[in-house]
Amino acid sequence: MNKDILGQAMLDYQMGNYSEDIKTFSSLEEEDIIPVPYLFRDFRDMPMLEQKALGLCKGTILDIGCGAGSHSLYLQKKGFPITALDRSPGAIETCRLRGIAQLREADVQAVDGPQFDTLLLLMNGIGIVGKLNKIDTFLGHLKSLLKPEGQILLDSSDIIYMFDEDEDGGYWIPEGPEYYGEVSFVMEYKGQKSEPLPWLYIDYNTLQRAAIANNLSCELVAEGEHYDYLARLKFIEQ
Repeated sequence: MNKDILGQAMLDYQMGNYSEDIKTFSSLEEEDIIPVPYLFRDFRDMPMLEQKALGLCKGTILDIGCGAGSHSLYLQKKGFPITALDRSPGAIETCRLRGIAQLREADVQAVDGPQFDTLLLLMNGIGIVGKLNKIDTFLGHLKSLLKPEGQILLDSSDIIYMFDEDEDGGYWIPEGPEYYGEVSFVMEYKGQKSEPLPWLYIDYNTLQRAAIANNLSCELVAEGEHYDYLARLKFIEQ
């Protein structure tokens, strides 16, 4: 994005200048909001899947798409050596002001090291892939950042429920070459709008097939209440 919408909103909240939430417009539904205070939630207010993921973290950790740093801050307080990564300057400055020690402002696909024991992609962090046809390249890059015994923890959702259901329990999905979990978002904050952002929601079976194709195991760790799930990916033992 050429406008740091999320980063500016988070930085405003951190600096005590919170006055409105972020509006979102997607290709699948009408206007919605991202409540900015929710991005600063503590552990007890996190969804079960996020709590489960944080409990599974081990060793050195890279929090990819860290946002306001709520996950990183929790893990840092637990004593983990964690690096908070985000391409948003506002997000990284927010994390710095919140006291997170290790920060990196970059797109994860431009990061070439070091390797970590845990790669964390929460709040549908896998969404940054954008398009399903880019998943192999993305997973291949994550593997380069992962230690041999490491793990990738990610959550996502199967958004099939957003489509109309027929009498037999099937869903009417628009015809076309695009995977139904590919969504485009525009965000608006204080009169500023972002460029359209491609975002991917990936169902578990599709993720599992992609993982295996890239020599990664894929474990369904937990399922949420609304088509969401937590998965753990590891190198397949030879």
